[in-house]
Amino acid sequence: MANFASNETILASYPTGFTRAILVGTSIACALLELIDTTVVNVALSEISGNVGASISEIAWVVTGYSIANVIVIPLSAMFSSLFGRKYYFTGSIIVFTFASLMCGLSNNLWVLVFWRFIQGLGGGGLLSTSQSIILGSFPPDKAATASAIFGLGVILGPTFGPVLGGFITDTLSWHWVFFVNLPIGIIASFLSWRFVSDLQGVNKPHKLDWAGIFYLVIGLGCLQYVLEEGGSHDWFESTKILVFSLVAGFSLTAFVWRELSIDYPAVNLKLYKSYNLRLGNILNLVVGTAVTGSVFIFPLFAQTSLGWTATQTGAFLIPGSLMTAITMTFVARLLKKGVNPKVIMSIGAIMMASFLIWLSFASADATESFFIIPFLFRGMGSAFMMSPVIGLSVAGLTGKDLAQAAGLSNMFRQLGGAVGIAVINIFLNTRTAQARNALIVNISDFNVATTERIHQITQQFLDKGMSLDEASNQAMSMLSRSVNKQQAILAYCQGFFVMGISVLCCLVIISLIRRNQTVPSSSKK
Repeated sequence: MANFASNETILASYPTGFTRAILVGTSIACALLELIDTTVVNVALSEISGNVGASISEIAWVVTGYSIANVIVIPLSAMFSSLFGRKYYFTGSIIVFTFASLMCGLSNNLWVLVFWRFIQGLGGGGLLSTSQSIILGSFPPDKAATASAIFGLGVILGPTFGPVLGGFITDTLSWHWVFFVNLPIGIIASFLSWRFVSDLQGVNKPHKLDWAGIFYLVIGLGCLQYVLEEGGSHDWFESTKILVFSLVAGFSLTAFVWRELSIDYPAVNLKLYKSYNLRLGNILNLVVGTAVTGSVFIFPLFAQTSLGWTATQTGAFLIPGSLMTAITMTFVARLLKKGVNPKVIMSIGAIMMASFLIWLSFASADATESFFIIPFLFRGMGSAFMMSPVIGLSVAGLTGKDLAQAAGLSNMFRQLGGAVGIAVINIFLNTRTAQARNALIVNISDFNVATTERIHQITQQFLDKGMSLDEASNQAMSMLSRSVNKQQAILAYCQGFFVMGISVLCCLVIISLIRRNQTVPSSSKK
């Protein structure tokens, strides 16, 4: 993006025509594979659980194992690209991801499946950031907005289409095909990567590897991701295990930062954060990851729990908003290319996203799809207005190895943002649901005239159907309990939507701090 580009003139050659089309198509396909697989398996967990004989808590490791491997590898992808060469590393990541997908589909034991999901996550982590650096490196600086928009499509569409695709495949075939579907795409992508992807120019193989830094990063991010994924089910810091993992994560990440800033051959070049806008870009990546992933997470729960929608109905409903994002991405790219201030574009996006969430906070139990369609289109547009400039801001003015490093860091923050968003929303919903229930049940007692009349009416309805008095009374109390559960869920979710909307509006403060035309430090100048 021209507005965030470095003032230095960078002499580089860029692919054109058919070669660029193949590179971009292969990269976006690989990014989509990686991002779809973060959510595609979620709707199949119940069937997988029954098939492999796992409990609900055990089957969660199918998701957690992938997420932990993913977030560990993403910031290290630039180092691996330098070590093995980008062509070998990217192609190798595709092969690992594809083979692990095959083995996941063939697994008939829980822990074998979890192992191959972890391996799949290691391969997938290499796909995401390397895909971004290939796409951004395929366009000259004056077309960087177009490159950011193309990559942004994968970031938005992948997590949205994952549950829809997973539900369709599981219902029509079996859960095994959730993994097998990756095979033809992976094989074709491996061939195209080997044929067309080139190594980064001017990047030499590192003479030393920062093994201590890698160790601290792996332990720190692995423990942090575990805490975010599993904390809710273990009652957070009431659990000794979660407390220990949190302390280990804090110590390891602190040691990692100290290590990377004090040696000359860091695994991850944190000195790039000398750039003010890069710091803000990754803060925004964290926030955008929280808002986008959080809203996709909370709405299906709300629709299925409170409105009675089916999983397929919910997934299909999310598609128009995602298509609106794809359309708006191209429009945003044109605005950026024409020199429109990215701060204005991001501010409009934040307002759209906040409007969508605040609108949802007024939903009621009898709300239909027509109530949600307009705000979801706004969400789609708002996501595009925020996503494209933030992607560009996070890697602005960088090339080669520095671009790969910045891409890895920005994707890591976006992934962590999603995990943080889901964890925080779960805590909020649990707390608010309990509060709402307490507020509702105080009005349900034998001394409340409205309650006794309602129970009497329901009981009489069941008596008219031929039930005995005891059966009718039990059914009446059960119906009343379900009504309370539904109302408390609606109150909690609506409050959640409202708080998320206000939180997104806080992005306006961060956006206002962005400085235009900042020079980005290069590792070559350290």
